[in-house]
Amino acid sequence: MIWHKYISKLSGWLFGLLLVALGVLNLILVHPVPGLIYLFLALIFVPPMSRAFEKHFRLYIPVALKIILGIVILWFTLGISDLAEIYGL
Repeated sequence: MIWHKYISKLSGWLFGLLLVALGVLNLILVHPVPGLIYLFLALIFVPPMSRAFEKHFRLYIPVALKIILGIVILWFTLGISDLAEIYGL
């Protein structure tokens, strides 16, 4: 059971950092609006911010919803975003 916590935290950090990178690339190369949206969505996945949302706003986002949201974000990024067109993905 303890491995579940480490895997959950590690995946949250990795996906959060991926979204930060996508946000910065969108800010520089495409348009500020999708870049800011990616940066905001990164806050949902990073464990300290996730705990802060739960503590201050009493907003708990279940892991299953985070996984679904992550799949939708990646699908959007690779499928229909301008960033994917720039790099030919």
